[in-house]
Amino acid sequence: MRSVQRAFDILSLLTEGRRTLTVREVVEETGLAKTTALRLLQTLEQMGLLWATANGYTAGPALWRWAHLARSAWELPPETLQLMRELASRQRETVNLYVAKGIHRVCIAQQESPQSLRHVVRVGDELPLWGGASAKILLRDAPAAVLSRVAASSPYGKGHVDTLREWVAEAERDGYAISHGERERGTSAVALPVTSGAGTIIAALTLSGPSVRFTDDKIDGFVADLREAVKRMTERGFDHPLS
Repeated sequence: MRSVQRAFDILSLLTEGRRTLTVREVVEETGLAKTTALRLLQTLEQMGLLWATANGYTAGPALWRWAHLARSAWELPPETLQLMRELASRQRETVNLYVAKGIHRVCIAQQESPQSLRHVVRVGDELPLWGGASAKILLRDAPAAVLSRVAASSPYGKGHVDTLREWVAEAERDGYAISHGERERGTSAVALPVTSGAGTIIAALTLSGPSVRFTDDKIDGFVADLREAVKRMTERGFDHPLS
């Protein structure tokens, strides 16, 4: 398990902004001994997960196969993506779709706001569940043990569980959730639940952006538009690996 974790630590160093890694960078950023780093790099290369170039190691062809598999598994129906595009165009704010994973929420789809000042989360990003409008939606059916873990992972400690319960109860009562600067100062969001045929919450559809644009007089319009989008999404059927 330790070797597996170390291998993934190396792969996670690759980003859109850094597409190659040198042995020195791997050693410095992982704290691994040079011999250990070299052994892991060579193993990852043999598996096709990395590719050795003159400038260092870059993503290997095997990752493309995994990426294609993940994309085909998680890609939403064209109708759902079109709904998100239309919503972002009308409200001029970023639209995100989140699902819960342990004590995190994962962004599985996004349509960016057309405005230059906007809030953006990358598809695949894992965000905490201890704050944010979508978290209040996704935690509705969470067991007490999960709420406790989420609270313990927050900057506020275990006592945050009482606040989480209040937020979840309020969101369930209102049918939507709002947040202002809970996770990131200066950003706000409004979220509604996407449910299965049995009524189980499987995702949260959100509008997010700078708090200065999420004023009280705007919220009702955001909620109404999100509600219509969720209704249409449910009628057409919402499909992803966790539904």
